[in-house]
Amino acid sequence: MAAPFELLEHPADIGIRARGATPAELFENAASGLIAIALDPEHVAERESRALVAEAPDREALLVNFLQELVWLIDGEGWLVRRVTVDEISETAARATAWGEPRRGQTLRLIIKAVTFHQLAVRQSADGWEAEVYLDI
Repeated sequence: MAAPFELLEHPADIGIRARGATPAELFENAASGLIAIALDPEHVAERESRALVAEAPDREALLVNFLQELVWLIDGEGWLVRRVTVDEISETAARATAWGEPRRGQTLRLIIKAVTFHQLAVRQSADGWEAEVYLDI
């Protein structure tokens, strides 16, 4: 089986190619990729949970908005995330739970400025779902 996500090289950005058997698993794996870029999840405890909610007119924009909510949680609220579980998802809305803890002096690997629409793709294949999304760093 292929890895749930891989990092993609880009001159000014960094990308994630995520895979999943379902849209929920796809979004969880994309979130895992973003988390691995921003911080070291192995050093984050699952002390608390936070709700992540995103809406958009289509699945591609939903992935961008969903990941941007995660960026805000990490950078804007100073919260370290170990993992994300998608509780509900449709073509235009997602509700998830982020597990982690408040940041207490730990440094981030990279600061993600934004999730972009550059070369954005979300598609269903014979093996499930795949997405490519780039992050402005």
